[in-house]
Amino acid sequence: MAADNRTAPTESSDLSDSSDWTTRERTPGTPPRVIVVGAGVAGLSTGCYAQMSGARTRVFEKHVLPGGCCTAWSRDGYLFDYCIEWLIGTAPGNDAHQVWAELGALDGKSVTNFELFNKVEDEHGRSVTFYNDPDRLEAHLLDLSPADAPLIRAFTRDLRRFIDIELYPFLTAPALRSVRERAGTLRTVLPAFRLFWRTAATPMHAFADRFQDPLLRKAFRNIFFQDPGGFPLLPYLFNMAAAHHGNAGFPQGGSLGLARSIEERYRSLGGTITYRARTERILVENDRAIGIELRGGRQYFAEHVVSACDGHTTVYGLLGGRYTGPRIDKLYTDLLHRPGTLFPAVVSAFVGLRGDLDPDEAHSTTHLLGPDDADHLPGALQDSLVVQARSRYSGGFAPPGCSVLHCTYFSDYAHWKDLRTRNRKEYRRRKREVADFVRDFLERRTPGIADRIELIEVATPATTHRYTGNLGGSILAWKAFSDADDVAARLVGKDRMRLPGLSGFSMAGQWVGMGGLIRAASTGRFAVQYLCRELGLEFRAWESKGDEPWHPGKLGHLPQLDRWSARESEGS
Repeated sequence: MAADNRTAPTESSDLSDSSDWTTRERTPGTPPRVIVVGAGVAGLSTGCYAQMSGARTRVFEKHVLPGGCCTAWSRDGYLFDYCIEWLIGTAPGNDAHQVWAELGALDGKSVTNFELFNKVEDEHGRSVTFYNDPDRLEAHLLDLSPADAPLIRAFTRDLRRFIDIELYPFLTAPALRSVRERAGTLRTVLPAFRLFWRTAATPMHAFADRFQDPLLRKAFRNIFFQDPGGFPLLPYLFNMAAAHHGNAGFPQGGSLGLARSIEERYRSLGGTITYRARTERILVENDRAIGIELRGGRQYFAEHVVSACDGHTTVYGLLGGRYTGPRIDKLYTDLLHRPGTLFPAVVSAFVGLRGDLDPDEAHSTTHLLGPDDADHLPGALQDSLVVQARSRYSGGFAPPGCSVLHCTYFSDYAHWKDLRTRNRKEYRRRKREVADFVRDFLERRTPGIADRIELIEVATPATTHRYTGNLGGSILAWKAFSDADDVAARLVGKDRMRLPGLSGFSMAGQWVGMGGLIRAASTGRFAVQYLCRELGLEFRAWESKGDEPWHPGKLGHLPQLDRWSARESEGS
């Protein structure tokens, strides 16, 4: 990685401070202690809300950065933003935005909104643009395929109805919602009940297959950049409606910027983060969690422990599989191994190039690949490649006069994990194949661009697993609208994010509350609401007052992915 002169926030690796955390009993007269495992968005959210509610907290993170998958890294002045494609809650006036305001996530930041959600282009250059404005979308689609007018008008009619509905249930844990809160939800849901029911019961595949135009049949599946498989119409309409309101924008500073802002909020509330601190096990006595043990044997104690890391690691690694029940067994011994239950892993190829990007090009385009191209994309699960003009999302992602493209595709974790485990040389060769493919594809689409490319950085599903511990390299844990959805909902609502037979312990994050950053943040809020009942604290939350303008220096010093990285296509 090139030298980086930006000032880094203080990174603590000191494990000897505060003897109060290394003794079994807390100091008389002091607030209860809460340990959080993992400094992803869920862990930092848990820490923020626990601090606001009067607890003392300490977050332990194995990595050197906050954010988990919500991260970035740099090379030669380029910033490779890994996670956010759109963020629910970027516009004021809704509960999702309130969560981010309480966490300081958007303090001092501008938000970039786009007029379209995604563009889908086939191998012959014919394309569909999914505008967020239903009137413009309808006119565009009718122009492409007049024969599909009934289906087109049905979709845009539903989109208009979703634009009039705002439902973001992210403030109160399900089991703690008051009669007034439940009544408010009913007032929103009941008038649109048939709309919700119908769009939730209609698979996108079944809807898309009804189009006469073959491009529309494929394009509708890829509104979310790639086809997640198994999704109904509802999430597409919900997110496009949010984007129409400017409530699904891209925050200045991107993914790591979001994590750094929440980290700053947490520190300002008095919280402590210890980096380079891998938790090896959760300490349990008489079926109560009493603390953690780090690699190396150092132990820390608290009145409550929250695990905000990978769910399988938590249940079967940190706790040794001793505390399970029907729902946990259902998730981790049955559903975990069913195809389509985990959200797919991705391969990312970041391209740094000299010069600006075409401002008339869509910020995000899914390219449907022909058979020849698809056969040469290593480990691909689908015949498509997403190309995003990331330098248009936020400033500071590229050196002056340069730009960044982010090329992604769903890929098989086992393919990459096996290579990395058994044959590092072959693993790196396959990554070079990704880089070569991307270079060739971009050159064919935009002649002359290959000569402008300065570097290509490739990250695989094995990278995601190594840096975050996420099972299968999944970027969003359980897939929404799969069989895991209902089971996870019961973990949050009925089990109160606890494991059977174990007190003093909670889980937070996407492995409990499903995928998406706002859901991860809300699980931290919910976990603290539940643990406040146990610890005798009053749950409190208020919005951050931070108004200092965001600047790239807040990102701090960014490490490169690994020590083997060469100039091109050798991420981790």
